[in-house]
Amino acid sequence: MKQALSLIALVAAMPAFGEQTRQLDAHEHGVGKLNIAIDGTTVAMEFHAPGADIVGFEYVAESDADIAAIDAALVTLGAPLDLFTVPDAAACTVAETQVALESEEAHDDHGEDDHGHDDDGHDDHGHDDHSDDDHAAHEEEAGHTEFHAEYTLNCENADALTSIAFGYFDTFPNAQEVEVQIITASGAQGVVVERDAPELNIGQ
Repeated sequence: MKQALSLIALVAAMPAFGEQTRQLDAHEHGVGKLNIAIDGTTVAMEFHAPGADIVGFEYVAESDADIAAIDAALVTLGAPLDLFTVPDAAACTVAETQVALESEEAHDDHGEDDHGHDDDGHDDHGHDDHSDDDHAAHEEEAGHTEFHAEYTLNCENADALTSIAFGYFDTFPNAQEVEVQIITASGAQGVVVERDAPELNIGQ
């Protein structure tokens, strides 16, 4: 696993990926990023997606509905094989999953039990009390948020891992494309997987 994770680091260091990498404050709505490293039977994946793609907003969640949306998104993102479907023949299982909501403003992670809900002075502001201008102001003040997930899969027959179907697009209608960087024993490749063609072919 350590070797696979080191491959993820190599992906991030690749010039092609470096040119495409955006900071949180410059991310593009509709565009996610997925790094994949395949090393033997271990598959390490790192995924980033703008908050707007996943829950439809990027302001700090205050209402019960918004907090519930984040809770549900974290649960959904915690099931990688439902979002990124691999061939049954690869016999992949999830070994480890970490999912968080990251905020540019706060520079901290919000797991399932912490979504940045501020109890000091915000409890009296319900979702229905906010106008569209209020929401815009909240988003501007909060900066950008994005969901970050890291997965480790064990695939008993990694040679059969020849494609990945992106059910992710069906689950999250706001998502339009995912920029993928993948590294295997035979080399590295970068490809953009789009909603209209939601499948990645892996050249191993």
